Amino acid sequence: MTSNSTNSNDPKLPLIAPGFAIGFSEDRNKRCRRTMEDAHSLVTDFDGVPCQGFFAIFDGHAGKATADWCGDNFDKTLALCLKEFKDQPVAEILNKTFLEVDLQVNEKEGKFSGCTAIVAFVQVKDSKRILHTGNVGDARAVLCRDGKAVRLSYDHKGSDAQEAKRIMDLGGFMMNNRVNGVLAVTRSLGDSVMKEFVVGNPYTTETELTDKDSFLILACDGLWDVCEDQDAVDLVKQIEDPQLATRTLLDHALANFSTDNLSIMVIRFT
Repeated sequence: MTSNSTNSNDPKLPLIAPGFAIGFSEDRNKRCRRTMEDAHSLVTDFDGVPCQGFFAIFDGHAGKATADWCGDNFDKTLALCLKEFKDQPVAEILNKTFLEVDLQVNEKEGKFSGCTAIVAFVQVKDSKRILHTGNVGDARAVLCRDGKAVRLSYDHKGSDAQEAKRIMDLGGFMMNNRVNGVLAVTRSLGDSVMKEFVVGNPYTTETELTDKDSFLILACDGLWDVCEDQDAVDLVKQIEDPQLATRTLLDHALANFSTDNLSIMVIRFT
């Protein structure tokens, strides 16, 4: 497995690999945030297969420890689960991976911190490329299909009526759109003291990639708080360089007064 971890100051960006051109940018947003609590991961030739890839952004809260652990270990856990449960649908394998990561991280880092997660796994199967996504919390995946934005994630937020009902049915309560008055997201990795309500089960999607699918945007809520899905696609769909695309989105978020850390990845399919 070839792992290529990058950051916004890496001169190797954009990263060009079989099947992909990848850009990544991040910013603490010093006007509003004292620390950077996001982490990310990207792996090309995932599991030793050319044109497969793993891409993820983890948005930490109450510290960066859980996000960092996930950035270092989520892809490894997914690779193990793909082998162990190879006869099961990938959506179910992703669910098992999220729950296994949640279990592991809650033994240490998750006792004091948590993170949202958006992960994308591009699988090569029978000469096709299948895009699988999974998320907990409000980090988001948006696919550009024929110039149109297609959201491939679900915002697990306290303001969502369906999620709020789930919390209350379990015996929790919502106050100011926060779980038990504390946490704004209703699903996460870590946050062990709230695990009874804030579960690690992801929302998943499966999409067969075609020539109409040009790129995927992964970003934490720092972007989506100030930018609609279609606006993000429109801003960068004419920009071939994915690194310049991520920088364009980041600058747009800052110019529109995002108040959160920013982590943005653009994956162009080649």
